[in-house]
This record gives sequence, structure tokens and C-alpha cells, in this order.
Amino acid sequence: MTSTAPTRPSARPAAALPPGPRLPVAVQTVLFGSFRQFLLPLARRRYGDVVRLRIYPERDVVSLSDPEHIKAVFTGPVTTFHAGEGNAILKPLMGEHSVLLTDEDEHMRARKLLMPAFNGSALRGYREMVTELTVAEVERWPTGRVFRSHERMQVLTLEVILRVVFGVTDGPRLDRLRVLLRRLLDIGPLDIFGWHNANLQKIGPWKRNAQRQREIDELIYAEIADRRRADDLADRGDVLSRLLTVPGDDPLTDAELRDQLITLLLAGHETTATTLGWAFHELARDPGCLRSATEAADNHDEKYLEAVTKEAMRLHPVIHEVARRLTEDVEVGGYLLPAGFTVQPSIALVQSDPEHFPEPERFSPERFVDGAPPAGTWFPFGGGVRRCLGAGFSLMEANVVLGEVLRRYHLSPERLSAEQPKARHITMVPARGAKILVTERN
Repeated sequence: MTSTAPTRPSARPAAALPPGPRLPVAVQTVLFGSFRQFLLPLARRRYGDVVRLRIYPERDVVSLSDPEHIKAVFTGPVTTFHAGEGNAILKPLMGEHSVLLTDEDEHMRARKLLMPAFNGSALRGYREMVTELTVAEVERWPTGRVFRSHERMQVLTLEVILRVVFGVTDGPRLDRLRVLLRRLLDIGPLDIFGWHNANLQKIGPWKRNAQRQREIDELIYAEIADRRRADDLADRGDVLSRLLTVPGDDPLTDAELRDQLITLLLAGHETTATTLGWAFHELARDPGCLRSATEAADNHDEKYLEAVTKEAMRLHPVIHEVARRLTEDVEVGGYLLPAGFTVQPSIALVQSDPEHFPEPERFSPERFVDGAPPAGTWFPFGGGVRRCLGAGFSLMEANVVLGEVLRRYHLSPERLSAEQPKARHITMVPARGAKILVTERN
């Protein structure tokens, strides 16, 4: 049995399971999928920092909101806390070989293969490309009328990740892939049921989603086949070419390549796009923060721009939790969690806790300017050895986009009231699209 040290001692026997709602699995699944921003705070207030939920398809899920408990999960043995199994909900979409879906040795192999594409030198090489694509995008923005900034950021960040993954963005195959990827991600929590139910995939929207995914796979496999025949792979710096030129006697199969590429395409743009949408929404509503950010952009002060991004990630986490499936019994907070349970450190609950962030509902980039928040209280990229590979890339991309936008435009809100989040597959996005109005600066 693995033990973690709780912050708050509990008088309960370690053999007890955590408390939680007794609603049917289907009801808890719908509430968690569509209304987790309300369900989890309510559950924490009623049951405490360790709450048991029953959610399809994982069934037994334990939400954690104490940083000490979460630290024990992130620093615990990877043989006990399986992140790949914890992300099993994504398996039908991203594939069994995805770096997000594998564990232990197989995960480390995939991670080592992908890391060179996101290290420091690679990021410096991408910066010019990100700037070029950003300028082309924001110069097309309509001035003087309201538009959904989240949608425009989705278009931009998809272009960026297509260039990173494939090296090119031209051609009918990639044109079709753009359209399909946008549609694939434009689904709600109930659509996810179809990922795990073959019968649902025969009807209605679930059938269309399955057909769309098959077509995406065909396009990616065709791109892989063409790239394998290229005679200049060693001179290319895109991820696909890098993966095809990995030295050694254990080259990646087409299926392995497909799974890593679709993972990068989907995870590599959606979260950054949503964070930027929230950042524009908050800056447009706060004249003081907007002035500070605009001054930082004019002076190419990326410290403040990065603080804007980090505060948007804190206040509006795109992913509300991370998951680890237990391979053996583990004690957390005085409760004995059996092997097979999934623990979910809650990003949203910790980052909205006034104990860690005074006035947590207030947008304040200054929290990240003069130092860092308390250890373990800000983790939008996850933690431990499974921390997101693309964290540095995401922050660099956001800095570039914020700088280019703020040097050109003044932002105004559609309305002063705060926009609410809504569930979109496994992410939380601005319900109204983060609408803003931009005018050219004098």
C-alpha cells in the first residue's frame, strides 16, 4: 500500500472510502460533463477535499483539492499513478499509442521522441513562424464591430500547430484536415458517450463523429505515406519528419505516428486558443490591466504578457482536472483508495481557492509578476513527470499573439459583465466566444 501525507489529519479510519453524492452514475456523469464548474465546488463544500464521484466510463473517481494530497500524486511512483489509464476517456480519439494514453516505459519512449520538437532551441526556431502567422491573422480582424475572439484564436493556433507538425500548411489534404479537425472538436460532453459505445456510433451525431474521425485518420495516414517517400527528411524540422528520422532499430509504426500526430494536433491548439480568448475577454473588461499589457507589448516586456496568460489560465482553466488511475491501494487524506480508482487533482478548485489566491474571482496578472504563487497551487499544465510537453511552446505562442494584437489594437468588451464558461468535450470554453471589439491604435 502506498501512503500520502494529508494536510488535514482525519479521524476517519483509513479503510473508509471518501464521501460523495449518491446520485446514479448517469446523473453524475451528465452533471460532471456539462456542469462541473458548479458540481465540484458544491461537492467540496459539502464533503471536503477528497470527494468520491461515479462517472462513466471510469466509474470510481476521487476529486482532490488539497495541494498536499495533489503533490503526493504528482511525485508518487509512476508505476502506481497511471496517467495514461487516467486519460482513458481520450483513447478512442487519440489512440492507444498517444503520449497522453501510455504509461511507464512506453510513455517515456514516446516522450523522449517528442521532446526535441519542444525544447529551447526548437521554440526559438518556431517563434518567427508564429509571428508571421499571427500578423497575417490579426491584420484581417474587423475593426469597429464585435466578433468572437475565441473562434479567431482557434483558427490561428490550428495553423500554427499544423505548421509545427507537418512543416507545410498548403494542399487539398491539409485544407480538408483543417475543416474536419474543427468539426471534430466542436462537440459537447454528451458526444463523448459515442467514443466508448459502438452502438451509438451507428446513429445520429455519434455516427457523423465516427465517420469524421475515420476520414481524419485516412488523411493523416496518407500524409505519413507521402512523407516516408520524401528524400529530404533530414533537412526538415517538422515533428513528422523528426519522428521518421529517429535513429535506432525501433522505428515508429504508422499507427504510432498517427496517434502522436493527432494528439499534437488536437491538444496543441485548443487549450492555447481558449486561454487567449479568455485573456482578451478579461483585458477588454479591465482598463488598468489593458494599459499595463499594452505598455508591456510596446516595450516588448514579455514578463507581464506571460503573467496575463498565466492569470487567464488560473482564473479560467481550460482543463479542470488531471487524472491518475491507481494500480494499487493508496491512502489519501485518511481514506484508503482501492486499485482501479481514478484520482483527479482539481486544477479549478485549487486555483480558485482564496486560501491560495486572495480575491480569486479577480483578474490580476500582478500575481505572477513579482514572484510565483505558492508551490502546488497553479498547475494548468499538470505536474510531475507528466507535465505537458508543450507548456513552453504554449506560453511562447501566447506571448507572441498578445504582443502583436496589443501593439495594433485597443480592445473593448461586448459587455462589462463577466462571461461564463461552458463545457466543450473535456474542456471549458467561453460560452459566448469571448466577444470583443477592436479599434486601431492612434
